[in-house]
Amino acid sequence: MRLDKFVCKSTALIKSEAIALINAGKVLVNGEAFLSESAQVHENNEILLDGKRLIARPFRYLLMNKKVNTICSNVDELYPSLFNDVSIDKVSELHIAGRLDADTTGLVLITDDGRWSYNIITPSCKCPKVYRVDLSRPIADDTAEKFKQGLQLQGEQELTLPASLSVISPQRVLLTITEGKFHQVKRMFAAVGNKVTALHREQIGSVVLDVAPGQWRYLSAVEIQSFYPPAKKQSILGNSS
Repeated sequence: MRLDKFVCKSTALIKSEAIALINAGKVLVNGEAFLSESAQVHENNEILLDGKRLIARPFRYLLMNKKVNTICSNVDELYPSLFNDVSIDKVSELHIAGRLDADTTGLVLITDDGRWSYNIITPSCKCPKVYRVDLSRPIADDTAEKFKQGLQLQGEQELTLPASLSVISPQRVLLTITEGKFHQVKRMFAAVGNKVTALHREQIGSVVLDVAPGQWRYLSAVEIQSFYPPAKKQSILGNSS
């Protein structure tokens, strides 16, 4: 974690105040003054401010059902921020682990733990995301095979990673992907001559959406741990016993 973020997460200071104290040499990391706010620190480091050890507040992990015409941003823009519906302290410290477009609804995971969200959004981690997709025309018979083989999207050099398609009705399908290219689902269907008319994310990894639009809840310990690699997961479980 960046040093300025750690200081903010351990105190009531805002970012500019934390940076000023760091630059003034008021913050010691393992006995040494770190003058750069961007220095990376670990929770196991001894970090002191004016001689008092700082302890970061616990990370937070939330599930939310994103409403249509809201944005995955910390501030309102053309559409309102979905964070307007998250009524907890220091909401500005939170970020989305895998954003959705304004017109897309469904499951978003929210956290202030950057290492945790990395396991969700990085393609190499192959975290599956399941979308319910409504289409403008009936799905072609060969679409599932094309998605399984990978598609060449416009402007992309590499094929999409293998995706799984399950047909619910001629114009409604479930699509599972393990990456998150820009507007990927919409571009995939455009590449096979169809158009997405509605898009809703139902599941990320083993976590399934189970709250009403605009509502949120905290993730359980099991849900949080499910996004860590097996070795890390065992360590966490061991530390909790």
